Amino acid sequence: MEHFTTSIQEVCTTDILVIGSGSAGCAAALAASHGNYKVTLVERYGFAGGTSTQMLDTFYGFFTPSETPKKIVGGIPDRVVDELCKSGDIFLRPNTYGAGTGVNYNPEKLKEVWDKLLLKHNIETFFHTTLVAVENVGVTITCVCFHKGMGFFRIRTKRVIDASGDADYCHWAGIPYEIAGKNEPAQSMTTTFRMANVDLKSFEAAGGKKMLKTKMREAYESGRHPLPRKEGSAHEMCQPSCISTVAVKVVDKNPLTPEGITQAEQEGRRQAFIFEDFFRAEVPGYENSKIIGLSTQIGVRETRRVYGEYRLTKDDCMAAKQFEDQVFLCGAPIEDHRKAGDSGSETFWQYVPGGGVYGVPYRTLVPKESLNTWVVGRCFSATHDAHASCRSMAQTMSMGQAAGFAAVQSLQSDADARAISIPKLQDTLLSNGAVLEMPDTIADITRNGWLNNR
Repeated sequence: MEHFTTSIQEVCTTDILVIGSGSAGCAAALAASHGNYKVTLVERYGFAGGTSTQMLDTFYGFFTPSETPKKIVGGIPDRVVDELCKSGDIFLRPNTYGAGTGVNYNPEKLKEVWDKLLLKHNIETFFHTTLVAVENVGVTITCVCFHKGMGFFRIRTKRVIDASGDADYCHWAGIPYEIAGKNEPAQSMTTTFRMANVDLKSFEAAGGKKMLKTKMREAYESGRHPLPRKEGSAHEMCQPSCISTVAVKVVDKNPLTPEGITQAEQEGRRQAFIFEDFFRAEVPGYENSKIIGLSTQIGVRETRRVYGEYRLTKDDCMAAKQFEDQVFLCGAPIEDHRKAGDSGSETFWQYVPGGGVYGVPYRTLVPKESLNTWVVGRCFSATHDAHASCRSMAQTMSMGQAAGFAAVQSLQSDADARAISIPKLQDTLLSNGAVLEMPDTIADITRNGWLNNR
C-alpha cells in the first residue's frame, strides 16, 4: 500500500471534499459552497443524485404522515423541488402507502437540476471517479486516492464529508462502523422498474391500488406467478401513462462483496420481468404495458452504519425526542423491509405516536475517532430501527445541508468537527430555511405550486 500511494499523482487540493453525489452529498456540497472555500464532489457514476436519480422518483419526508400534514423540512431541499417545479416536473402524491405525502418528480430532469445547481455554485465535480484508498497525512489533512480513466490520482483535502452510502471513506480511513445484518436482519434490496403504456383510467375503474394489492396477494399465494412477495407498490409517474414500482425483493445477498452484489443485480432483474408478466396478465389497465427501464443499480437500503458521537435509536424516534444539538426533524415511521416470514409481515411499520416528530442531533453526523469527517445519508450513526425511519431523501438532504454548513464553520473557526458552535450552526440552518421545530400550522401543500392539477 505504501508503494501504491506514493506513486500516485496528486491532481488537486481542496478545502472540503464530498464523496458521493446522492441527495445527501449534493446537499452537502451546495451548503459547503456558501463559504469562501473550495468544494470538490466526486461520484462513481456519470450523473449526480444517487438513489434520487438511479432508482426512485419520489421525495418522502418533507411532510408528516397524517391527515393534517406539517412541513418539517426546508432550505436546500426546497430549492431542489422548486427547480423541478419550474418545468412542471413534479406533483404531490397523497399518503397512499403510509409514509406521508410524497413529492413525485421526473428523475431524468432531476439529473439536469443537480447539474445546474452544482455548476451555479462553482462546485468542482468529478464523475466516473471511484474511491480506492485513504492516506492520513495529518490530524486535519487527508489524501484520498481515486481511480478514473487516466489512472489513479490523489486529492488532498482539509475536510471530508462521506456521502458514499456504503461509508467507503470511513471504511478505508479505519473509522468504526457496524455492518447491517450483524445484529438484526438487513433490509431487503430492490430493483425498481418503470412500465409504459398503462391505461390508468381502466386501472382506477377496476379498483386501483386496493385491487392491485389483492391480485398480488392472490398470485403469490396461489403460485400462479412466482412473485417474491405478496406486497408491493406501483404508482403514477410524471410521464403520462407510465408507472414506477417498488416491488422486487432481494434478500440474503451481501452487497459489499463482488459475488453478493452481482447475484443481487441478476436476481433483481429476473424478478422485475416476473412482475411484468404478472401485471400484463392479471392487472386491468396493464394489458399492453411493457417495462421501459430498470434502476441503474439495485437499491440497497443499508450496509455500513458508522458509529458517531451519538447513535439515534428506536426509543428516540418513538418518544419524539428533541435534542439541544438537533439539526433537522423527521416524522417518518419505521419502515423495515424484511425477509418474508419475519414477524408475520414483509414490511414492518411503526409510527411516531400522535403524528409527532423527533429531532436528529448533529452528533449522529460526526464519526468517532475522526476530527475532520462527517457522515451523511444511509451511513449516518443510527441503529437498524432508527435508520429504517430516518432514511427518506428529505432527511438525507437535511443531513447533507447540516454537514456542509458545519464543515464551513469548522474551517472558519479552525475547530474540529466535534468542537464547532452548535447554536451558530443552528442559526445558519434557520437563516437558510431549515426547520428545527415542529410547525404550529398545517402545511400548505400548494406552496410554490408544488401541487398541480393531475
